[in-house]
Amino acid sequence: MRAPLSADHTIGLAHMFKALSDPVRLRLLSLVASHQGGEACVCDISGSFDLSQPTISHHLKVLRQAGLLDCERRGTWVYYWVIPSALQQLSSVLSAVDPTADDVALVTS
Repeated sequence: MRAPLSADHTIGLAHMFKALSDPVRLRLLSLVASHQGGEACVCDISGSFDLSQPTISHHLKVLRQAGLLDCERRGTWVYYWVIPSALQQLSSVLSAVDPTADDVALVTS
């Protein structure tokens, strides 16, 4: 990084990182991003989870509110896709961290 992040920028980034801190949402984002054509409907991805469709929809809503996904209703289904600029923002912050720095701790579970 050339300069510290602004307060406004950190609020948006923290909202995105918080949304991704849930394993279900992180997996949903990866399923949508890797789906053929770059978009998926709930019917395409709900079978990957042992969760109800309303729960999946809630997690997708959280990802949308965080600015990571966008969607469009087509008939009875809602199709989702990843917002590339949001992923770029997250990526640029993460790639700016020096993993060899003494003050960076690796957390494993």
